[in-house]
Amino acid sequence: MNLFYQPAIPRGVHALDEDESRHAVKVLRMQVGDVLLLTDGAGCFYKARITNTASRTCTFEITDTIAQQPRNYRITLAVAPTKNADRMEWLVEKATEVGVEEIHFMRCQNSERKTLNTERLVKIAVSAMKQSGQCVLPAIYPIKPFSEIVALQADQKFIGYVNSTNSHLLKHAAQPAKNYLVLIGPEGDFRPDELKVALQNGFGMISLGSNRLRTETAALVACQTLNFVNL
Repeated sequence: MNLFYQPAIPRGVHALDEDESRHAVKVLRMQVGDVLLLTDGAGCFYKARITNTASRTCTFEITDTIAQQPRNYRITLAVAPTKNADRMEWLVEKATEVGVEEIHFMRCQNSERKTLNTERLVKIAVSAMKQSGQCVLPAIYPIKPFSEIVALQADQKFIGYVNSTNSHLLKHAAQPAKNYLVLIGPEGDFRPDELKVALQNGFGMISLGSNRLRTETAALVACQTLNFVNL
């Protein structure tokens, strides 16, 4: 069954937005009385019945609310955007599919990209959430300076750093059932002084393996590693 997104359900809004309404009525040919499966993106699924399709707004009545137990851990990724914005869009899509609570973007000394279309990234995350059958939409934040990102709080904080002497693997460093924050640097990696600041702010330097990974690949591997640690 197709999953629809309406974040305002908890506030009493029982209608799909124009795009979702069009998909339900024009594409799927749904009619009054048909059953909808919805999510608010905040941890709940809803079963509903369509009450009106006559206008551009498809309305519905809730018949059942299914609250999901939140995960006992949280993953926050902080990534320096790549020069190619498509690779960040790919990361948002895939990280949402595998499971992540927050995605931050940071401006580092070696960053090649200073701006991102956050609105587009949120739309990509919504689509990935619906496609993967989830009810939690990750929070996606615009680019912030590295100094603000390292001040974020978490139970365990890690910085990925390309260093031939660093064999401290994330899968061994991460403890289950924690709130994690992982920093993934730009294509030119973090500068030594950025690494120093991170270590001074309680981050542990970790490796994701012996292969050299692209920025978006490293972020996804970190995300999936933390999910595996909590299986």
